[in-house]
Amino acid sequence: MTEEERYQGPPPMIRPGPLPWQQQPWPVPPWQVQPVPWQRPPGPQPPPWQQPPPWQQPRPPWGPPVPPDVRWAPPPGTLPHDVPRPFLLAMRSRDWAWWRPVLGLLLVVVVFSVLSVIAVVAGMVGLVATQGISALPEGADLDLIDPGILLLVNASLIVAIPVVWMAWAVAHGMRIGWSSSVLGRFRWRLVLPYALIALGTLGTGIGLSVLVGFLVGGEDITGPVSSFGWLLAVVLLTTPLQSAAEEYLFRGYLSQAIAGWIGAPRAGAVITAVFTATLFSLVHLPPDWPTFLDRFAFGLAASAVVWLTGGLEAAVVLHAANNVLVFTLAGALGDGVATDEVPAGAGPWMLLLSLLSMAAYVALVARSGRRVRPETVTAAQDLRFPGLPVPVPAA
Repeated sequence: MTEEERYQGPPPMIRPGPLPWQQQPWPVPPWQVQPVPWQRPPGPQPPPWQQPPPWQQPRPPWGPPVPPDVRWAPPPGTLPHDVPRPFLLAMRSRDWAWWRPVLGLLLVVVVFSVLSVIAVVAGMVGLVATQGISALPEGADLDLIDPGILLLVNASLIVAIPVVWMAWAVAHGMRIGWSSSVLGRFRWRLVLPYALIALGTLGTGIGLSVLVGFLVGGEDITGPVSSFGWLLAVVLLTTPLQSAAEEYLFRGYLSQAIAGWIGAPRAGAVITAVFTATLFSLVHLPPDWPTFLDRFAFGLAASAVVWLTGGLEAAVVLHAANNVLVFTLAGALGDGVATDEVPAGAGPWMLLLSLLSMAAYVALVARSGRRVRPETVTAAQDLRFPGLPVPVPAA
């Protein structure tokens, strides 16, 4: 066949084979393998209250892998406790670890010491600038009826309140309000009813003790002091805060740390009450055993009302009422009112009156529970198991 005789028409039609991307079935996209959140999988569905919350649902297979050191956390505002907790066990939250109270106590000791020294130095500079070098106390003998000295002492203790708040925020990552009560805040509604109880019980005991001191102890009325107006202002403005600071330290953070390590509510309450009452009495440097017993009983009474009410409010009111009444009477009547020890002459009688008044305060606080209804356990939201957690309110 010559060149001219070759086929000149269109090329023959050949049925093509499958193209490369047609040789295998098209892969199913990931969003068709697993049902997307708005699609229900086939089969019966659990009720809404048994479905896991969004942060507990299985991660879709097509997403990026999660690093092994990353864990899901509940959204902000979620209650920190899986089960209701009493006030002393408020530290035992979902993220509880034994080292957190250790870190918190170290922070409290170091920062409180530094701030107290700064407050004392600033107060001494102020005393020298306003009253001269003679206004400074000699040695460890402090005249707490002097308004300047009392203000200096109160200021050095008041700094404990923000220090305790800092420990809660830094060491525990929790709201500072858990240092106050099971509601995560200071319950101001409880102050007035407990103040009335304190004035009726503790006020009566202090008044009778002062009377016994003058009648039996042979004391004389030498007041009012020359600076009674300034003393009254310092007492009313700073002494309640000083009393609250001591409660935040002893019945608050220290008690919560020890009870958190123990874990058992009742055993923790008893052990912390005895330990903190002993320490509380010792740091007040009692000169004799009646004074030690008086401070020790005061610490036990404060721990008791903390356990009964689920917070520090009743203890703060007890402490503030005691200090305000004592310093006010001491300024008004003179040296016959003891502010730092039980007088030797009427010691047993005054100790007995003090014990009876504190016991009466605890009993009336317990009896007022049905009327005042203080919350005694925290609210909770259990995230330990799958399912939509139902919050449990504080009670």
